[in-house]
Formats: sequence, C-alpha cells, structure tokens
Amino acid sequence: MISQPVADADPRPSPPAPEGGMTVGLGLKAPHYADALACSATGLWFEVHAENYMVDGGPRLAWLDAIRRTRPLSLHGVGLSLAGEAPPDAGHLGRLSALVDRLEPCLVSEHLAWSQQDGVYHPDLLPFPRTRARLACVADNIGRVQEALGRPILIENPSLYLALEGHEMNETDFLQALVVRTGCGLLLDVNNVHVTTRNLGGDPRAYIEALPADAIGEIHLAGHAADERLGDALLIDTHDAPVAEAVWSLYAHALAWLGPRPTLIERDGRLPAFKSLMAERERALTVFHAHTARAHAG
Repeated sequence: MISQPVADADPRPSPPAPEGGMTVGLGLKAPHYADALACSATGLWFEVHAENYMVDGGPRLAWLDAIRRTRPLSLHGVGLSLAGEAPPDAGHLGRLSALVDRLEPCLVSEHLAWSQQDGVYHPDLLPFPRTRARLACVADNIGRVQEALGRPILIENPSLYLALEGHEMNETDFLQALVVRTGCGLLLDVNNVHVTTRNLGGDPRAYIEALPADAIGEIHLAGHAADERLGDALLIDTHDAPVAEAVWSLYAHALAWLGPRPTLIERDGRLPAFKSLMAERERALTVFHAHTARAHAG
C-alpha cells in the first residue's frame, strides 16, 4: 500500500520551453513514488500517463503534488484518439484540462493514433491512412485540445506493425504538416522510429533528419521485444525491457543532429528497482551531456 505524503502556414508559437535544467527523466510509476521524492539527482524530471491521474483526489494526486513542488513534471496522454474521425471526448478533455491546471506540467504530449470510434474504445494506439482528409481531421482535433488546455502539445510518432494501403503522405511530411497547421510540437520516440523502420522498411536516421528539428520538444527511449511467433521479423514496442543497443545508437545520432532535448526513459512493464532505472538514466545522461558540450562548442 502506498501511504499518502504529508501535505494554416502562418507562423505559430513554438511549444513552451521546458523548465530550466531538464536533462534525462523517468516515467514515474506508483512503486517508485517514495524513491522519486527522495532522489536528489540534478536535472531529473518525471512523466506520468495523464489518464491514471484524471480523478478528483486521493493518494496518487497527493504524491504528484508533492513531486511537482520539487521536480519538473510532464503529462503523457494515451486516450484522446487524436487521429480518430470524431473530436476528442468532451468529458475526457475536460478532466485532462483540470489536471493540467492543477499540476502545471512543463510538457503535455499525446500520440498520433486513434483508439475510439462510435463510442467504442480500444485498448491500443491504432494506425490510420495518412490522407489529406485525415490530416485536416487530426489538425482540427489537435486544435481543439490546444484551445482547451491553453497551450501547445507535443505529438508522438507511432510504432507501426503493418503496411496500410491508402497513404497519400509519408509520416514525416504528415507530422511536419501538423506542426505548420496547428503550432503543435513533436515528441520524437526513438524506439518507435527503430521499431517502425525495422518492421516496414526505411532508414531510421533519414526519418529523424526529415522531421522539423525546431518542433521537437522531447525525446523518448524505451525497450522493445521480438514477436513470439515471428521473431525479429516483427518488433513490438513493449516498454518492458531495457533500451536496446540499436536504439542507443539512434539516440546518439538524434542528439548529434538535433542538439540536446529533454529525454525520457519509459518503462511500463516488468518494472525494475528505481536504482536500475537510474543506472540506465546515467547512460542516457552521458550521451546527453556529450552533445550538450558539442552544441556549446559549436
């Protein structure tokens, strides 16, 4: 049991600058609340899935209130269904807005995917054909969210597992068009780039270099696994393993190309001890600081 702590082509605004000193952060899970609150590491920040905290009260919110007083906090949504044909659910958006008002997070992000249609919710982040009509729909949905929250949000590139028919745009062009139309930022998930390009083909470094660099406000690192039946022919974005060597290499390339950006290590399953995540953070921090020094020297 967790005890409650004591008390359209027009220029648009860029995503808000992260709070000073953000380097490498961790996805925060309930078993690590006390460790997170006690940790004194410099530059550490935390990200949580917004839907786990869209409630009126209770110990989880009390812990976030306590952590937010000492650490930058980011909200990462999974349920707005931005790539769906319908506008975001009004009740869901209202609860998210209330959480943002309460916590004042430094960053808010969501996925380029859909998860609900005609009142039916699916427990997954689903793909869609990247048509110009869907671009207009997604841009409208992002606009609704940003208006409700009173701030730009970051949109995360997805992990893809099969080639859909009907695309009119490649993914990087689609993301860039969203940035231009809505003023949103981007969350670059390096693991997702690796998984998608391994599954569907493509050059992961070229993918990163094709994104609008100035729009990238956050980077994610995570683990993946080979499919139980198909093996390495199909990689699955599991978030239940350490970051793979290929993803570390791609992260170094991303920072060399983009410069340092606030980076998060995601771990949602097979949760290790907090100190194990901090050790993985140290590896990311070494890469982060190396490219920070290089950026300053340049």
